[in-house]
Amino acid sequence: MIDKILLFPYWLTLRLRNLFYDKGWKKSVKAEVPTVCVGNITVGGTGKTPHTEMILRTLLQSDRWGYSNIAVLSRGYKRTTKGFQKVPWNAAEADMYGDEPVQIAGKLPIVTVAVDADRVEGCHFLCHPDELETSKKARRCKDKVIPKADIIVLDDAFQHRALKADINIVLVDYNRPLQKDKLLPLGRLRDLPGRVKDADILIVTKCPSFLDEWEKGKWAESLHVSDYSPVTCKGRSAGGKEQTLLFTTVEYKPMEPVFEEADSRFTYAKRLILFTGIAKDNVLRSYLSDSYKIIKRFSYPDHHRFTKGDLRALGKAIKANPTALICTTEKDAARLKGNPKTTLEIKKRLFQVPIEVQFLTPEEKEIFESTLLGML
Repeated sequence: MIDKILLFPYWLTLRLRNLFYDKGWKKSVKAEVPTVCVGNITVGGTGKTPHTEMILRTLLQSDRWGYSNIAVLSRGYKRTTKGFQKVPWNAAEADMYGDEPVQIAGKLPIVTVAVDADRVEGCHFLCHPDELETSKKARRCKDKVIPKADIIVLDDAFQHRALKADINIVLVDYNRPLQKDKLLPLGRLRDLPGRVKDADILIVTKCPSFLDEWEKGKWAESLHVSDYSPVTCKGRSAGGKEQTLLFTTVEYKPMEPVFEEADSRFTYAKRLILFTGIAKDNVLRSYLSDSYKIIKRFSYPDHHRFTKGDLRALGKAIKANPTALICTTEKDAARLKGNPKTTLEIKKRLFQVPIEVQFLTPEEKEIFESTLLGML
């Protein structure tokens, strides 16, 4: 009861905000080109970046969008720059653009990656890049030469309701069901759980590699997807719109060196130092524990900006364990690449574990692709 009283002001603020947009009392506009929004209801930990990459690959491999100019627009969380910025494909300065945009730009250089806290403004510049040279709002933009976008993938924009996306894809963490969570700051919910009704595609992420139809049905029930069929993956939202409910799991790929100075012989070590700044590292720890003994673990908050003290502590761990491998995530590696305090001893031992998301069945993958491409 006490938590409901404490959270009531935040709940009321969200309820009124959503009501104003739902009723059209607050303006919501569409971009000039098709947009696909990837978002969630909680703060961090649902796997937006690997799902965004999966969506981009789906578009690149399609007959219709494969030869188009595909763009990604992100907020660029915790970046030091302001306004609209294009992210270079070889950017090493994660602080300037945000770790996730830098990661996407590096892995998919054919895609235009941009950051702008104002998603409406960002979409406008991606559709009218010629205005970057003359607009006062874009005076801080470092690279003004970009192709005009034919389609835009919006990374983490589900709460940015001033922009109305053509397709909303909402992610839910299997390990943290919405109905068992609470609003910030007592929980991790940053929006009302009922907003899942606005999703066109719901994806339950980080699932075990197999779920039976009964458990999928229970998830549909908890997300208020009525008349759900595990065969078609279709159902109806609480608002009456058709929804597609799918399930993905994390697949880890072979380790990759972060720096050119890396020595591959360290990957044969049996001892490992884990160095991460993500929402939760338990799944990664479980995966690495099958092959390595984790002798030291440095765990920082999501999007943590690694300090001189953090890297000094890592250096001490290296001295105590000179043959140990250092392992991190792709997102953390993006921040470490541009950090001048990253020593040669760290660079020699530092490897990242790439991840990709996979649907639990080939049929779900086909349904996702046909649904996404069919709505554009």
